[in-house]
Amino acid sequence: MTERVENKEKSNGHTWSLVTRLARGYLKPHVLMLILALCFMVIAAGMTAAFALILEPVINQILIAGDVTRVWGLAFGIFLIFFIRGISGYADTVLMQQIGQTIVATIQKQMFAHFADLDLRFFHQNPSGQLISRIINDVDAVRNAVTSCLTGIGKNVMTLILLIGVMFYQDWLLAIAAFLIFPLAAVFVAWIGKKLRRTSKKIQEGKAGLSDRLSQIFQGIRLVKAYGMEAHEVEMASRSIDKVRSHVLKSERIGNLSTPVNETLVGFVVFGIIAYGGYQVAAGVTTAGELMSFIAAFTMAYEPMKKLAKLNNSLQMGLGAAERVFDMLDTQADIENKEGAEKITVKQPAITFENVEFQYEQEGRKALNSVSIDLPAGKVTALVGRSGSGKTTIMNLIPRFFDVTAGRVLIDGKDVRDVTLESLRSNIALVSQSITIFDDTVWANIGYGKEGAFQDEIIKAAIAAEADAFIRDLPDGYDTKLGEDGVSLSGGQRQRISIARAMLRDAPILLLDEATSALDNEAERAIQNTLSEIQKGRTTLVIAHRLSTVRAADQIIVLQEGDVVERGTHDGLIEKNGVYATMYQAGLND
Repeated sequence: MTERVENKEKSNGHTWSLVTRLARGYLKPHVLMLILALCFMVIAAGMTAAFALILEPVINQILIAGDVTRVWGLAFGIFLIFFIRGISGYADTVLMQQIGQTIVATIQKQMFAHFADLDLRFFHQNPSGQLISRIINDVDAVRNAVTSCLTGIGKNVMTLILLIGVMFYQDWLLAIAAFLIFPLAAVFVAWIGKKLRRTSKKIQEGKAGLSDRLSQIFQGIRLVKAYGMEAHEVEMASRSIDKVRSHVLKSERIGNLSTPVNETLVGFVVFGIIAYGGYQVAAGVTTAGELMSFIAAFTMAYEPMKKLAKLNNSLQMGLGAAERVFDMLDTQADIENKEGAEKITVKQPAITFENVEFQYEQEGRKALNSVSIDLPAGKVTALVGRSGSGKTTIMNLIPRFFDVTAGRVLIDGKDVRDVTLESLRSNIALVSQSITIFDDTVWANIGYGKEGAFQDEIIKAAIAAEADAFIRDLPDGYDTKLGEDGVSLSGGQRQRISIARAMLRDAPILLLDEATSALDNEAERAIQNTLSEIQKGRTTLVIAHRLSTVRAADQIIVLQEGDVVERGTHDGLIEKNGVYATMYQAGLND
């Protein structure tokens, strides 16, 4: 029993903290517009109460007493009430929607900017489809909680209070008796809210899983079709869709439980009002107009009460989504600028690894074991070794995609952790075997390497990367949109776009991770000549499986299971007749 009470207090406190964070962080900047919207809400609520009051003279003086002199005045009064209520309702709804949509945009921008600042480890742990769902689905649920709920709660609470005031004005004793329904309904609504909060999180998780599943299928559609797995993927997607459907239906069943319960309670109260009021009118204690005004006020009060129950359901659903949003916003990056970090500017930097160790999470062995290597300034260093030997890990440590577990990575004697990420990465150009092509024009894809690049610079980089010819053969030349992940290009064309992007960047540090892996032999020879030219005067680190591509490197470092086992030039390592020579003679190509 004690544990249940503690959990209840914790849940209530958490609800309040979520509401407070939403209000302070996102509603506060719109406080003036919110106050204006509240003013219109008060006017609309006041008009609803005024309608209940005006029914008394309509019935007593017109319908019963037959005073035709009051007809036009009361009729116009009713028209004015509805006109003012309509204008006020429209104004507060538009204002609150403006606030809500601005809040959605603010949170989405904030989330995307936060994700962009997080390190690669975060993206390895969170699939892209789920992150997209957080930004779109979760934030939209929060918008519904912030705008629709606050608008509805504000308007309906004010309407309810004013109508209860009318009820007490007409018959305070009967109002107290009728008011007993509200605490009972409130307890039931609170119980439903708790159930919906838990269901909401499951719905958002289901939508995130569905989004991730669909994203993977669409990205891998070529493989799906090649292996005839369409039916399998349809089945898997259907399961995810059915899972979301099941949670949504459960939330509907729970959320709509308030309707039969409230209808029963209200029916019982209306029965009592009519029975008691009828005797009061017959006895001459009250008038028919007063009784009808009371019944109208109660009936109209029942509507905001029902809406409040529904709005609480929406609020709880929104708060469940808000928890997921804030979980993401509260995630801290492992890689970030340390306090007092300096900007770094280099021309021909020397890069040094001092006793570097690195271990990926959830892996038993280290990826690097006390590695110490020097990348001389302005020279080409090649890393070779079988898959899993640590080549890519070494490359990833230079731009601080990850931080070392032990040891140091130095650029011109400065620890990369002591310089700003922005200045460090601005000195690096990367060409990876995992090529990213955006669904944009050729101009934009190559120009991504240098902000504000001119068209002649982009064309020059494309020519140097042996890409200009095929680009001009595209339907719209450099204005051609390349499709998602460059779906309209061959592997070699995508690689050349990536190389042109790096050439445009013109950075002093060049990282080439299997930069020619997708090219045929003829194209590779042409690109190698170009790469040899741009490597001059730059500190270059090359990863290659085809050892023939690194023969001209100034230094070759051979890795094996995270250890440096050999280093030297191609000719020197061949003469040594060790690991490298064995790999070369075997024609290593994995």
